[in-house]
This record gives sequence, C-alpha cells and structure tokens, in this order.
Amino acid sequence: MTSTTRTSETSGSPELRLTMKALGGLRADLLDDANAYRPLPRMNVERGLTRFLPERIRIYAGLLPHALVIGLAVIVFGIGYTTGGHYGLRGLLFAGFPAATVLLTLVRPVFAFWVSLVSTPFLAYVGFSGMWPWEPNSLAGHLVVLTIVALRTRPRTAAWMWLITAGYAFFASFLFGVGVGLTNDAPQLLFFSALILLVVTVRQVRREAAAEVTAQQSVTAVERSKRTLLEERTTIARELHDVVAHHMSVVAIQAEAAPYRVENPPPELEQAFATIRENAVAALTELRRVLGVVRAEDYEAPDAPQPTLADLDGLVGNVREAGLDVELTVTGQVRELPQGVELSAYRIVQEALSNVLRHAPGAGAKVEVSHVLGGIGLRIVNGPARGLVKPTRHPATTPEGGLRRPPSMGAGHGITGMRERVAMLNGEMTAEPTDEGGYAVTAYIPVPREEVVE
Repeated sequence: MTSTTRTSETSGSPELRLTMKALGGLRADLLDDANAYRPLPRMNVERGLTRFLPERIRIYAGLLPHALVIGLAVIVFGIGYTTGGHYGLRGLLFAGFPAATVLLTLVRPVFAFWVSLVSTPFLAYVGFSGMWPWEPNSLAGHLVVLTIVALRTRPRTAAWMWLITAGYAFFASFLFGVGVGLTNDAPQLLFFSALILLVVTVRQVRREAAAEVTAQQSVTAVERSKRTLLEERTTIARELHDVVAHHMSVVAIQAEAAPYRVENPPPELEQAFATIRENAVAALTELRRVLGVVRAEDYEAPDAPQPTLADLDGLVGNVREAGLDVELTVTGQVRELPQGVELSAYRIVQEALSNVLRHAPGAGAKVEVSHVLGGIGLRIVNGPARGLVKPTRHPATTPEGGLRRPPSMGAGHGITGMRERVAMLNGEMTAEPTDEGGYAVTAYIPVPREEVVE
C-alpha cells in the first residue's frame, strides 16, 4: 500500500493550479522585495546616436534617462500646483507628493507604484478639480510611474500593475460611487495606460528576444570555433601519428637487421638490439592504440609521403595555376629539419595561401622562408583583393595537385589551426592586416640544434 503526498501544485483542478501559479507571479513581481533599492543605471553611450557625441559630452549623456524622469516630475508638479486649488505649503505638498513619487522610481520602482496607487484616494479627497478617483496631477503621475516601472521590470509586471490599477478604479468608481458634480476619469486612465503599457511590453519582449538571439549566436559561434579547433587538432594528431609511426617502424627494422651486418656479433650486442626492437615495437603499438582513436572510420592514410618544405615549389606552382600571383623567397642556410617541423611549416604556408585564394581574389602574395639560427621563420603576406570574393572551393595546394578537403562549417578558423601547429612546437605567430589593405601571417618555429637532421 502506497501513499502519495498531495501539494498545492499537484492537487486540485488545473484552474486552481493555474491561479496559484499566477498569484505566485504577482507575489514575485510586486510583493517580494517591493522596497528593494534598484537605482536606475546609466544609459549605454557606446551605441545609438550618443556614440557620435564628443567625449566630454558623452560622459554626461549616460544620465539622460535620469534627466528625463526629473523633467517628467517637474511637469507633474506643475499640473498639481495649477489645478489643485491649493496654494502655499498645502499646495506644495499636494503638488509635490505625486512628483516625489515619480522621482522615487529612480531608486525604488516597485515601491513607487504602490505609493502612487495608495496615495490616489487621499489626493482625490483633498483636491478641488472635480475629478474622481484621480486628480489631474495624480493621474499624470500614475501614468508616468506605470511607464517607468514597466520599462525597468519584466513584461509580466506591466500586466499586473494594470490589473491592480483597474481593480482599484472599479472599486472606487462603482462601489464608492461618483459624487455630485464629480467626473469619473478612470476610463481615460485605463485606456491610455493600456496603450502605453502595450507599447512598452512589445518593446520589452522584442528586446528580450533580440538578447536571446544574440546569446544563442554567441554560443553557436563558440561551439563552431571549438568544433573547428577539434577538427584541426584531429588532423594534427593524424599527421603526428604518421610521422612518429614511420620513424618507430624504421628503428624496429634497423634494430632487427643490425646483428646480421656484423660477423659473429657478441651475445650482448644481439640482446641489446633485440631489446631496442622490442621497445620500438611496444612504443609503436602503444602509439597506435592512443592516437589511432582520432582516425575516422573512413579515414585512409595518404599513400604519398607527408609534404615538407622541399615541396613548396610544387605548392607555389599549383597556386599559380589557380590564378594567384605568388612569389617564393628562401633565405638562410637550407637544412633538413625534423619532419614534424617541416610538415607544420608546409601546412601553415598552404593554409595562408588558401586564405588568400578565398578572401583576396586577384591579390598578389609573397612567401618568405627564412632558415635562421635556432629555428625557421615564415612570412606570408598578400595585397588587397582586386576581385569579387566567391565562396567556392579552390584548387588544392598539395604537391599532388588534387583538391583539398572542403572547408568545414567553421571556415574562417584556418588561422586557429595555424596557431595550434605553432603552439604545439613552442613557436610564435601573428596574423594581422597590413597598412596596404592586405594581410600578413608571420610565424617562427624554434628548432634546437640537436634536433636538426645533419
């Protein structure tokens, strides 16, 4: 036998649950922390027309909303002082209270709404304008308070304020009745307040929707960047696997064949080479187990050797056939570098030239490869575009002359891949526009002397 605990949210009819939820919204919007201190923030002056103002004036332009509220309070005060029928201190109090309520919205907006509503019957009682239940100044002040509070809160709060105001108007107009010679101004206030709050609510909803769309676009851009970065790292891992696996295989084969090249080798030498071979095979197996997981099911290792800096002439030739005027300059003492460095340098040049084809059609490009002491420097610079940018696949820049893999959905993150390769080798890289309207990619990859292939 089981028992179920029934709460107000799970018991009763759907209408009751809906009512309880609505009352909970009313409590959250207008009752909880109604007297909370919420100062009106400064306006953002970096957008809209204010961004064109001089710097000295723009500092004070952020206080424009505060000045507008103060101006409306002065207008409400003037209406009360000229129509209230009171002068002197009593007139100042009668006209000043609704104006002070308007000013209260600058720091305590929800509390200002309740003060405006509760003070209405008292102001109507001491007024002499012949209007009921709002005096002209309290009517104007209440409209201003409703508008400001609706602008500073969520759209649901505007609906609650109008319903509460309508409830008071019905109570004051029909239950108390309209006195002799008094004019009921509740319909006018409810009509104009409904129009104003409707406009404010639509604006709030559109602003929230725009903010949500912007947030979603930011999340999408971040996810796309992460995916592109992951794809590039996967490519680097594949190439690294191929490079290291090749060398480990060579070590294993040479260690196995070495004892046969020596006549009557001592047992210690045979055992040493056997140990070297076993370690190489074990390392190769572990490497394939760890890095092999990055290969897609349909991935096939390239038949041709991985490209090196010696293949840059073929790369430049293929790019020229694609219509790009490119000049290759090699300086310094050319020497063979570690295969990982050669491959990464080649890929950086390849990606930079591909970006020129995509984003700067008709521009000329220069590729500078500098073999310097302690490393290798790369500089790929292009001039401004002289043709229409077409989002089409460009001819490959591989030594074999085939097509490159199509750009991913994160196209435009090729520079991210370059940075990954340079960072992997503890190098430095910059990518920035030039003064002539083009773009320059500069990279330096350090190569310790003991790693240079003699």
